Amino acid sequence: MLQILVAILGISLLVIVHEAGHYLMARAFGIRVTRFSVGFGPVLAKYQPKNSPTVFQVCAIPFLAYVMIAGMNPADEFDPNDPSLYPNKGILARTLTIFGGPFANYLAASLMVFGLAMSGWREDLPTHPMVVAKFDTDSIAAKSGMQVGDVVLEANGRKVADVGELIKVTAPRAGKPTIYVVKRDGKLLPPITIVPKAKGERGVIGVWPKLEAHYQPLSLRDSAVLAVTLPYKLTLANLGNMADLVRRRSTEGITGPVGMGKLVAEQAEQGVYALVWVLMLISVALGLFNLLPVPALDGGRLMFLGYEVITRRRPNERIEAAVHAVGLIFLLGVIALVTLRDVVG
Repeated sequence: MLQILVAILGISLLVIVHEAGHYLMARAFGIRVTRFSVGFGPVLAKYQPKNSPTVFQVCAIPFLAYVMIAGMNPADEFDPNDPSLYPNKGILARTLTIFGGPFANYLAASLMVFGLAMSGWREDLPTHPMVVAKFDTDSIAAKSGMQVGDVVLEANGRKVADVGELIKVTAPRAGKPTIYVVKRDGKLLPPITIVPKAKGERGVIGVWPKLEAHYQPLSLRDSAVLAVTLPYKLTLANLGNMADLVRRRSTEGITGPVGMGKLVAEQAEQGVYALVWVLMLISVALGLFNLLPVPALDGGRLMFLGYEVITRRRPNERIEAAVHAVGLIFLLGVIALVTLRDVVG
């Protein structure tokens, strides 16, 4: 139950950060925000600061969050003379207000990376000696009798101290019978003869080494560089995965709220580092997801703002509202499908 609670709070925190980005950017441009809600359902507590137009509230279901920006719904009528309404602001103010949410998620991810790097950046290094952690699906080593947990001591008559030495011996022996000496549960096994498969220009037997976590604080400069470059690299990787999903017309790689909750709960059991790491990954994914040019998402709204910049005229409010409504229905359908898969799976 504690891990589940941590998962709910962790994911909700990322959404609160996202909505806070919208809120802060809107207020910076003098746009009225009428409500900032943490959770949904009956209101448990609320507070409105003096001279502030915003009611801050916590609801009975403290999961996720939302903000209500005055005049943002294109279907609503608005007073064209009210300078505090979203549609009465310039294109820059409206664009940055929308972009503020994804930017907040990326900023949060960068701060998490910076904190992890300064406190002790984790690097998973192969163990000494070489311990088999897993096999490729078509591993010739597994077919020849090796098992997970085996310690590889020798290959082709040469001692093997780590995975690097195993690769050096195996790489030039594609198609050649090679003898491997293995220890299992503290006992030497009879030598195993394996014929490495050719993969490109080198021989492989399809084993993966066991890794151990090593923590080393990075310098201030290296931490700052990593805080910028890692979210960028993760974004490129996520875009590549999305493109692959589109090509395969599959939702296999998409994780819904339930799947994310399970992932965060699992990582919470591993400690603070693992928890912060997975929240950083989700924060990057959340920022990128909201920037996609899909109606009802921030990216969809930015798309309409881009249309306004190019054509120098605003899109029809009713058409924009209808497009966002269709996009919302589509997104809810995908979320429902993925959530059902996560629950059943």
